[in-house]
Amino acid sequence: MADVEKPSSPSPEEREKRDAEAKQKEQEEQSKLPYKWTQTIGDVDLTAIIPANIKGKDLDVKITRTGLKAGIKGQEAIIDGTLPHAVVLDESAWTLETTREGKELNIHLDKSNKMEWWAHVVISAPKIDTSKITPENSKLSDLDGDTRGMVEKMMFDQRQKEMGLPSSDDQKKMDMLKQFQKQHPEMDFSNAKMG
Repeated sequence: MADVEKPSSPSPEEREKRDAEAKQKEQEEQSKLPYKWTQTIGDVDLTAIIPANIKGKDLDVKITRTGLKAGIKGQEAIIDGTLPHAVVLDESAWTLETTREGKELNIHLDKSNKMEWWAHVVISAPKIDTSKITPENSKLSDLDGDTRGMVEKMMFDQRQKEMGLPSSDDQKKMDMLKQFQKQHPEMDFSNAKMG
């Protein structure tokens, strides 16, 4: 039986070189798009430079839950396609702003799922590597009540663990056991184990 050679995993230098080449290819693809776009975990913002003589009534912009079309009436669309994920229509909008360079079409899309990164604005556009996104620091005050409570509990439990103290759940169990012991002094809890 012949020995089968396993392919060796790339060295850190090779991986770094590959990552750099992929990032450069991604930047080139994105720079060729007729618009620029950015995103946070909760929304996507898109901008496109348009001629200074264009007015809002000259634009054709349609935002649907799963699609986006934007451009100047009678011309090829700047963007036209299916969104990779649904958006909240009531929170999505577009504006036309005058800048030093001319005019800029701004489109704001509010993501329905605020827990995922988009690889592209429309599925026909080149993708970006979402695993390389570094999220912006969010503040606890930005979170809704339930999420905030869950995050605060996780942070408290992490601090307790680091100090060798019981987590909030462990503390709750110990308090319940103490309460039960008070109510039933006749029972022997000397061999009781928490687990």
